[in-house]
Amino acid sequence: MSTMGIGLSLFGAMLVLMALRVPIAVSMFVPGAVGYILLSGWPHLLAHLKGAVYGRVSGYDLSVIPLFMLMGALAVNGGLSRALFEFANALLGRFRGGMAMAGVLACAAFGAISGSTVATTATIAQVAYPEMRRLKCSGRLATAALATGGTMGILLPPSVTLLVYAILTEQNITRIFLAAYVPALLAAAGYILAIAVYVRLKPEHAPSAQAIASGEVLRTAKRVWPIVLIFLAVFGGIYGGVFTPTEGAAIGTILTFVAALVKGEMTAAKALESVRTTAMTSGMIFMIFLGADMINASLALSQLPVQLADLIAEAKISPVLVMALIMVFYIILGCVMDEMSMILLTVPVIFPVILGLDFYGLGPVDKAMWFGILILTVCEIGMIFPPVGLNVYIMNGLAKDVPMIETYKGVAPFLITDFIRLALLIAFPGLTLWLVHWVTR
Repeated sequence: MSTMGIGLSLFGAMLVLMALRVPIAVSMFVPGAVGYILLSGWPHLLAHLKGAVYGRVSGYDLSVIPLFMLMGALAVNGGLSRALFEFANALLGRFRGGMAMAGVLACAAFGAISGSTVATTATIAQVAYPEMRRLKCSGRLATAALATGGTMGILLPPSVTLLVYAILTEQNITRIFLAAYVPALLAAAGYILAIAVYVRLKPEHAPSAQAIASGEVLRTAKRVWPIVLIFLAVFGGIYGGVFTPTEGAAIGTILTFVAALVKGEMTAAKALESVRTTAMTSGMIFMIFLGADMINASLALSQLPVQLADLIAEAKISPVLVMALIMVFYIILGCVMDEMSMILLTVPVIFPVILGLDFYGLGPVDKAMWFGILILTVCEIGMIFPPVGLNVYIMNGLAKDVPMIETYKGVAPFLITDFIRLALLIAFPGLTLWLVHWVTR
């Protein structure tokens, strides 16, 4: 069998193991180890493992992941989510569908603190969903808006997935954080527009506009100041060059803990639960890192990435068409894999192909940032795309009175705006890159 055949076989074996519910880290590691033996032999595998594991988990850059995750866990357990929803609802509740819009904005704001899609969806939904149903918002609209709004945790800094992509591709974390903001704002605007159109076409799915007292906005605004302070301190310091992303994550963790204590909702049990959750999730991510490193090392030995790049170059296909096909591939892959596994497995294979193509004359760094935002945009789509859609399943677990098929019907308008946004980001890389260039010029 040719080396390319071995590489493709390893990829197929990994997907089969995942389909059999074998843990993702094991599904990556075992085919990778077998492939390494076939391509290089036992002694070389043992020599590789001797330094690869320590080299991966001892890296300073990786410490930013558990720090931001702990910051998010403290925000979840510290009760910082209710104030966000109440403030957003005070701003938008005067419009028809305003409560659904408020759910989306609250998800975006909380995602900018927690960095976790699952945590954002589950936390905001527990606060917003009962209130939305009490005021006669349909189950379809309520669950769809919250499931969709929660996906913004993938893209908004300090997204763990965005951090992993930056580390894998050796990109500057600060710059790639900046690249995410405009696409995230486009997402929020698209979702709000989708709600506005939907409630006009289906007015029975949303309550009438609420009369909001003039002092309500100011009252609720006073309760979100800790979150604003944390965001400004962490990301203002990072973008201002005062401290590194890792130092910013540590400072953000301390500030979030203090804010939760001041709010009076942080107990010793909740603090320990935050640490436990962070440790478990970080351990899972690091194990997936090791599995991905193993299979990617084997794929590198098989020369699969290089041969794929050569095949695409010889086919003389338009680079933009190649990018569109890659995005379709990621949407399909998102139906069977979570976003972290997708990033860790595919980026080392596809990233060299992207760097080898000419996209609008972009340099390597710009291509890397642009491609990363495109991948995360597709990951957002995968979180609500049938038939899996992890966020839809999360909402189904929280809103047991709404059939899952209703939620899938509800996310259709949001998916339309997502695909429009994806097309715009592919066609106009400047939407992703202009803020980076403006801040760093």
